[in-house]
Amino acid sequence: MNILAQLITSFIATGAFGIIFNAPKNTLIKCGLIGMGGWLIYYVIEDYFGDAVLATWIATIFIAVVSHVLAKFYKTPVIIFSVAGIIPLVPGGLAYDAMRNFVENDYNQALGNAANVLMLSGAIAFGLIFSEVLNQVIRKIKLQRMKLRG
Repeated sequence: MNILAQLITSFIATGAFGIIFNAPKNTLIKCGLIGMGGWLIYYVIEDYFGDAVLATWIATIFIAVVSHVLAKFYKTPVIIFSVAGIIPLVPGGLAYDAMRNFVENDYNQALGNAANVLMLSGAIAFGLIFSEVLNQVIRKIKLQRMKLRG
């Protein structure tokens, strides 16, 4: 039951951000499904391994790869799908806690939270970059194969 609640809320959050982000209406459900899939991967991996950074990185790669595929298929910009899909993974609550701890002069807790925020944000950035590099390598290999055949 808990995983069903996670799926529903991540779908709604991602779709709602797509509305705020002015994504085209015909892409909102797709954005929601991408965010839901990314959150499901994050949730399962983080629960199994206990490592939020690894889970965030793998979920981000999934989101970015699926975003590239859907962008090609529907002839829309990749950013429509990837930005909305990443939203459930953004460590906003943890960043808020870090700032609150700084204000309350609890520097040890604040630095720990801030370090986690930086690692999670870095995992998101690295996952997006890794996926883009992977996409470029695959595209280059396909282009070379076409040149050899033609």
